[in-house]
Amino acid sequence: MAHPETDVLTRGFDPTLSVGSARPAVFRSSTYVFSSPEEAEKAFDVLGGRAVLKPGEHLDLIYSRFNHPNAEILEQQVIPLEPMAQAAAVFNSGMAAIMTALLAVVRPGDCILFTVPIYGATQTLIADFLNDFGVESIAVAAGQTGEMAEAIRATKNLRVVLIESPANPTIVMTDIRHACAAVRASFPEEHGRPLVMVDNTFLGPAFQHPLALGADVSLYSATKYLGGYSDIIGGVALTRDVALMKKIRSRRSLFGNILQPDECWILNTRLSTVSLRMNRQSKSAQRIAEQLVKHPAVEKVYYPTLFKDSEQIRIFQAQCDFPGGIISLDIKGGKKAAFDFLRKLRIARNAVSLGGVETLVCHPRTTTHSSWSKEDLDAGCIGEGLVRISVGIEDWRDLLADFENALTAE
Repeated sequence: MAHPETDVLTRGFDPTLSVGSARPAVFRSSTYVFSSPEEAEKAFDVLGGRAVLKPGEHLDLIYSRFNHPNAEILEQQVIPLEPMAQAAAVFNSGMAAIMTALLAVVRPGDCILFTVPIYGATQTLIADFLNDFGVESIAVAAGQTGEMAEAIRATKNLRVVLIESPANPTIVMTDIRHACAAVRASFPEEHGRPLVMVDNTFLGPAFQHPLALGADVSLYSATKYLGGYSDIIGGVALTRDVALMKKIRSRRSLFGNILQPDECWILNTRLSTVSLRMNRQSKSAQRIAEQLVKHPAVEKVYYPTLFKDSEQIRIFQAQCDFPGGIISLDIKGGKKAAFDFLRKLRIARNAVSLGGVETLVCHPRTTTHSSWSKEDLDAGCIGEGLVRISVGIEDWRDLLADFENALTAE
């Protein structure tokens, strides 16, 4: 079997189907011509779950809301980046991936356990939107291994454990392997066992591998590191279980939130450089974080190599290959000092999102997590002085100088 760096460039694409092109073409078509009426019937039977493809058997395409060539190629080529993955589905945003994966399995009366802090829109989806449809939810503090295990044991009608690790924006890590073990111990019968889903956007796919740790679904905002240039919106879900992915794709066909051909083509061109970019960003972020922790204007730096808590150190060392490109800072002086810092930046840009080749900095309390209540923000340690930095591929020394100048300039 080829290594992932090779596989991502070679699988899922047959040049003879693109007039010999060395790279996939863009297939902008809403509908596809069937090879025969019988093949059309078979395609709809498989789509509707009335038939199953035999090994090696191919299916005619139907309509781009269900699937299209660029999605098929991208889904095949993203699989090698996630160890243990057997199937993938692409979506028109990261939130679409999360929502569709959840709605493929949860029903009214079910409960979702989720770690906090978590991306603001994810919490709104679970605690507000799904709650209105009779899906209950319980928040568990990120990094609390024992509390998570106890909540898994005690929660009635538990259907999904959703983990975001590291947590956005405080970089707190949750033990994925332990959570998966707790689910298996509490629900020994595989049928009906709750699923563990992990938002792997911050460290994946290069530095953290949820499926290899036992998770059922690995979720991404492909807008971030997978895309890498802050120019497309997308999402990805990967599973070890092909049958589970079939459920997720069925919901995607219903909702119509598949990623469009042009965006699939763009994202496909970025996959081969994900590890290259993320390694550069991680090395730069570590150098910057370990310098900023000494700055007198900084109250605290949140970064894996600076963890003081022994449990956080253990999780990081056991679960992650490298610390990643995201740093959060608590700046002395609260909101005013944080805003002044953002105003004085000259290289880094004040914008939400992360994972791009350019360095982005935001104030989560008033942007990405502004929908939260004051109580939730305080409980999640998302303070007035907290800023989140997504380190790009600029020279780290220039970035460090930019941050230091912004912290000290009058």
